[in-house]
Parts: sequence; structure tokens; C-alpha cells
Amino acid sequence: MSRTFLRIIYFPYKWLLLLPVMVINTIIFGLIAVVVSSFVNQRVGSYYGGVVWSRFNAMITPMFVSVKGKENIKEGVSYIVVPNHQSLYDIFLIYGWLGLDIKWIMKKELEKIPGLGFGSKKVGHIFIDRSNQIAAMRSLEEAKKKLVDGTCVVIFPEGTRSAAGKLRPFKRGAFKMAIDLGLPILPVTINGTKNILPGKAAVDILPGKATLTIHKPVELAGYSAESMPQLMLNVRDIIESALAK
Repeated sequence: MSRTFLRIIYFPYKWLLLLPVMVINTIIFGLIAVVVSSFVNQRVGSYYGGVVWSRFNAMITPMFVSVKGKENIKEGVSYIVVPNHQSLYDIFLIYGWLGLDIKWIMKKELEKIPGLGFGSKKVGHIFIDRSNQIAAMRSLEEAKKKLVDGTCVVIFPEGTRSAAGKLRPFKRGAFKMAIDLGLPILPVTINGTKNILPGKAAVDILPGKATLTIHKPVELAGYSAESMPQLMLNVRDIIESALAK
């Protein structure tokens, strides 16, 4: 079946059912996550607001998911998770199938946005203040308190989505945080989400298959700020090794 024909027959379902349901369930699951995080704990709140939300939206798309390399994750270890970035659907894939309690890095300015800032803070996402070196160090100390007992942070090293699905140059942020906090890096390769929702598209959604490949963690013994470029190259090679050609 050609993508053009699939797009035509999928069009009414997408606009009349999928997108309205996505908007409504995102609000509902967001509220559930905030309430549960406030009265139970953030890990349970993140499960309902992240895992259940993601799997539900993947099911109604539908996105069919396969996972490789789950055995590479050690229980109770916190990682800096570093995936390639093809699509907004990467968030569903990571939240729903990585199997880790994850937090996202957010700019400090977003904390002031009504609703978003309050909700993100309640579920434990990490706000980074880059206004000056002292504020940045304070943010790292706060992050270090949260990234324990298997709680991880996800950072897309490309910084933005790739329209063609090819790896873009990596930025230093994830690797600097890993070295500063002394946490291993968990490289992850995402395939297929660019065919479900292309990188730069807004609502050009189609059903499809996606694969999440979890690689062996990269320990930071022997790496320092000076050898960070080599660390970035090594992790990039690992991610690229499982990327569909």
C-alpha cells in the first residue's frame, strides 16, 4: 500500500478521532500524573503520566513497537539516556517501552509557564538554569539528588529532530552532565518513528512500526572534560551502528 493511498484513507480517522483523543487524554493523564505525584510519589505519577499515556497514544495511532537489548539495563542504576531523535513520537517510544523511571531536562524559563511549569515540577522533571555558572552548578546539584536508585534523565544529543532520519552533529550537554554527575551513558537507537510522524511535520501522522534498540552502557572511567569529544564520537558510533540505512 502506497503512503499516498494510506494517507487518504487515514485522513478522516486522524482528524475526527486520533488528534482530538490525543489532546483530551494528554490533559487527563497530565492531571493524573500531578495528583498521583503529589499524594503517592513521583515514580508512580510518572508511570501513569508517561508509560500509560504513551502506550495508549501508540495503540490508537497505531504504532507497533519492538524492543531490543533490554538485558543491557541494570536494575537500580541511574543513566544519562542518549537517543537519536527522529520524531515527536520518540517521546512515546522512550516513555512507553524503555522501562526506566525517566526525567526530562527543561529550561528554567519553562518553569514560569502556567500549568506546564507546575506540572513538570510536580512529576520531578529537571529544570536547568544556565544564566550563570553558579546557577548552573546549583541546577546540577538538584539533578544529582533526583538521579538515584534507577531514576534516569533523557537528553537528545542532536538537540532537534532530524528531518531525514540521519544523525545530526551531537551537542555537548548530555556528555558534560554525565561527566559532572559521574553517571554512565545509555545509548539508544530509534528506528521507524520518522515514518509515523516525520521530523519537521506537525500532524502528518501515519500508522507504522518502530524499533527501540538499547545498547550496552558506556562507563565513564577514563573519560574527562578533555576527552569529551572522543566520548561523543564513541557514543555516536554506537547509536549509528543500529540505525536503519
